[in-house]
Amino acid sequence: MQFAVIKTGGKQYLVHTGQKLKIEKLDAADGGDVLFDEVLLVADGDEAHIGTPHVAGACVEAKVLRTARAKKVIVFKYRPKARSRVKRGHRQHFTEVEIQKIIV
Repeated sequence: MQFAVIKTGGKQYLVHTGQKLKIEKLDAADGGDVLFDEVLLVADGDEAHIGTPHVAGACVEAKVLRTARAKKVIVFKYRPKARSRVKRGHRQHFTEVEIQKIIV
């Protein structure tokens, strides 16, 4: 089974062909293609290519499925005896992609 480690949005992801994952928001249209060229590792069975820091000539092709916002996260700060309460909500933007091809 072939897999790769890519870097996008300040995070690293272990991906394989056909996998769907949610990553930080990208400037790409829904249904479009995106190319990840920051590939840190590519492995296929017993053979592995490890980058220093990136694997030369390797890239991962993905298809953008949708761009949306995640479920709301409530941030509640409470300080006892200070009569201080702060309630805020946050919804993070994300892009859902499906990995199409890993090119070495």
